[in-house]
Amino acid sequence: MCGIFGVVSDAPVNQLIYDGLLLLQHRGQDAAGIATQHGQKFFMHKAKGMVKDVFRTRNMRALPGNVGLGQVRYPTAGNAFSEEEAQPFYVNAPFGLVLVHNGNLTNAAALKAELFSVDHRHINTESDSEVLLNVLAHELEKTTRGLPLAPADVFAAVRGVHRRVRGSYAVVALIAGHGLLAFRDPYGIRPLSLGSQGKTWVVASESVALEGTGHRFERDLQPGEAVFVDLQGQLHSAQCADHHQLMPCIFEFVYLARPDSILDGISVYQARLNLGETLAKRVISTVPPNEIDVVIPIPESSRPSATQLAHLLGIPYREGFVKNRYVGRTFIMPGQGVRKKSVRQKLNVIASEFKGRNVLLVDDSIVRGTTSREIVQMARDAGARKVYLASAAPPVRYPNVYGIDMPTSSELVAYNRSVEEVREVIGCDALIYQDVEGMKRAIGSLGSGLDGFDASCFDGVYVTGDVTPESIARMNEQRVDGDEEAQEDASRLALPNAETA
Repeated sequence: MCGIFGVVSDAPVNQLIYDGLLLLQHRGQDAAGIATQHGQKFFMHKAKGMVKDVFRTRNMRALPGNVGLGQVRYPTAGNAFSEEEAQPFYVNAPFGLVLVHNGNLTNAAALKAELFSVDHRHINTESDSEVLLNVLAHELEKTTRGLPLAPADVFAAVRGVHRRVRGSYAVVALIAGHGLLAFRDPYGIRPLSLGSQGKTWVVASESVALEGTGHRFERDLQPGEAVFVDLQGQLHSAQCADHHQLMPCIFEFVYLARPDSILDGISVYQARLNLGETLAKRVISTVPPNEIDVVIPIPESSRPSATQLAHLLGIPYREGFVKNRYVGRTFIMPGQGVRKKSVRQKLNVIASEFKGRNVLLVDDSIVRGTTSREIVQMARDAGARKVYLASAAPPVRYPNVYGIDMPTSSELVAYNRSVEEVREVIGCDALIYQDVEGMKRAIGSLGSGLDGFDASCFDGVYVTGDVTPESIARMNEQRVDGDEEAQEDASRLALPNAETA
């Protein structure tokens, strides 16, 4: 999960990209980067950290131009602490390309070997995004061969990318001297939206980044579709996949996206309300409502589901946890030790809402169980008589390989465990999960044109059809390196950030 943003305008875009990345900050807090184009030259700054920490006034002044892109990074492959693996990535041929990517390639290792032996291209990091950039560069070079670049050539290159690359990818790229390219994988696993205002075109991971920067939402890119905006602001689009289906990641609606976004025609907020409605029926079958005194959400993504559940059950809804908004999502933090330590820094209880009560805690999902166990204990320490826990999502039983950091089965609390066994691990008095089909119906009923969802972490069905236990094992070898002590590697080349005014 990352957030990407790109723009072509008739005015300087550095501040616009900065504002767009702030609106996508929830999609990644490990690193941020911006690249702009002025004339025939790219200007780039990227570093570890949040957007507001990475970009100072001097950095913004060093990003001139009316065309640009940016990314906030949440790493799922490579080194979480490597500054050189922050995006954007750059190659100087053909033309000069800069790229940002949201997603995860499932055949990155095979592509990397192929790029070296057949395409004669060098990959300098462990990032699959650099692999994707070099595949695009090679395909673009094949379509032009020294000829002037036309939109048809760009789309032919994207067709080549689709034929070679597997996995999830929403991409924005700059082609020096020509314009901005954006495209989405043939299953539309990761979201990408298009917006405009006057002579400005914007693409972003979520609609909220368009609306929040004053742009009109035009539409979502279709799975397999590419759009190319030239430097005169002319928009070109084409379907570039031989076969395409709209099967977005259902976890976007459960947890990842902001509630005020609309993805593939579905309101994220309404999706979460619907999940609360179906979850209420599951609660009734497990715990009699008269044994629940209060419904309390675990901030933040679960609030809509908890609100709807409490309303339908006729039980008071209360805020029992106060969130420190200056601590990143615990789900994103690498390493169980870091994650557990951060829970009490992130949440504090309002003891009066727990003391002497039977409380139903509602969470958006339960992945590793570490946070859930700690929160249940916090509720008990605050004086709760009984603590029930309901998850708006089904049990996470399978690795995710499409860009969410839950790739090893051993880390998933529900893997090879019954619901009762998970309840014992977490320590609650009752545990209620959403069911998979109920989740799909609740969200799918809100959209049209959907062919289904990628719900692989819940049902084990991988929509790209190329994922096996062996391939998962290989991908685990490319996982983020959680050892910050080992982040330095003097053998690697590192291109410094431009600091020129």
